[in-house]
Amino acid sequence: MRTTIADLSAMKTRGERIAMLTAYDAPSAALAERAGVPALLVGDSLGMVVHGFETTLPVTLDLMVAHAAAVTRASEKALVVVDLPFLTYADIPSAVAAAGRVMRETGAGAVKLEGAGEIVHIVERLTALGVPVMGHLGYTPQSTHQIGLKVQARGGEAARRLIEDALALQAAGAFAIVLELVPAALAAEVTKRLSIPTIGIGAGIGCDGEVQVWHDILGLYPTAPRHARRFGEVGAAIEAAVSDYVKAVQAREFPTDANSSKMTPEALAEALAFDSAAE
Repeated sequence: MRTTIADLSAMKTRGERIAMLTAYDAPSAALAERAGVPALLVGDSLGMVVHGFETTLPVTLDLMVAHAAAVTRASEKALVVVDLPFLTYADIPSAVAAAGRVMRETGAGAVKLEGAGEIVHIVERLTALGVPVMGHLGYTPQSTHQIGLKVQARGGEAARRLIEDALALQAAGAFAIVLELVPAALAAEVTKRLSIPTIGIGAGIGCDGEVQVWHDILGLYPTAPRHARRFGEVGAAIEAAVSDYVKAVQAREFPTDANSSKMTPEALAEALAFDSAAE
């Protein structure tokens, strides 16, 4: 049975930290779930870390649906949350259509929307229709050209507005809120004021949980953001393995008989005889 939004709420009540991780394909989803991750985020960050875009803005709904479906098929227990991409929730009809596609076509358990303000009434409508919604405040990648890639809400007025936005999203029915690149002290205060879980990324230890990007914690790229920790150097291990493969092929050390299929000498002779007769 999959983790539910009620399970995440109960984890907050118990003071049990929520470990969330991005997953973009079937192998990563299966590995993360076997490792005990209770919630997987199919983030539109896949645009950058998987497809090589500079931002999340080129990511389409079709792309999100394809990746999310793979993640859901490969997992059995994790709650799968899917980002609605840029401008797919600009108004209520668009948001309902986009969320409907995600929920129907992927089997995911929730969607995630960035921002507040005009987004609040969209969250309210989606949750009224039965769509679980996770909010996202602080640095919101879909607004990167407006706000820049930097820590948000450092000043008093901006910090107060973020607290108000978080409370508004909670009142609209959001079941959790991601706080990205927010000062740790502010994130802790937001967490205290909310009855729903907060999931931090670059927001300190005071949140109810943490979400990180698969590629960052595994060291799949040469560098990782300051807010990430490289829990492994999988990228270096992959590069070494591929290098060994290339060398083995070039040295005629691979494949060996153990990697090859066999046929009887009689069958080969018969095939060659048929070939000679045809000539």
